Amino acid sequence: MAMYDGGARQDRIRVSDADREQVTERLREHFAEGRLTREELDERITAALNAKTFGDLRPVMADLPEPAPVLAGAGPLPRGIRPGPVYVRRGPRLLPLALLVLLIAALAPGTGFVFLALLQGFLLFMLVAGVMGLFAAHRFRRRMRHHWQLTRGHYHSWGSYPL
Repeated sequence: MAMYDGGARQDRIRVSDADREQVTERLREHFAEGRLTREELDERITAALNAKTFGDLRPVMADLPEPAPVLAGAGPLPRGIRPGPVYVRRGPRLLPLALLVLLIAALAPGTGFVFLALLQGFLLFMLVAGVMGLFAAHRFRRRMRHHWQLTRGHYHSWGSYPL
């Protein structure tokens, strides 16, 4: 914004409606952040809307922090430069350990039936966990669709509407 450039010669340049609107929007942001009271906001917006030059706008924003500069052209990195996902494994490697236990159980004499019973129990457990996962995913999807329809695409917290 040209108002933040400083200098006495800038103070006599007339402002446009867009400049006034930028200042009032910035004042509303400061109010939302708690830097201004309702009365200060009303006074400053009135002064900003009645301003004719940048010199008239400067006192309105003088005691408030300037907006943080935005880096020009800062966007997503190109595909080749962008870092890929980072996978972090914690704890011992479970697959080699499980294969070792299976090999010992299969080769030990007299443990074949016990091994098959444990394998059958494990497969039953995985089947039940998979079915429960499918039901949970369906319920979550239904709740998200219902929430989206209630808010019509606008953001609201989960506690705003009963599901």
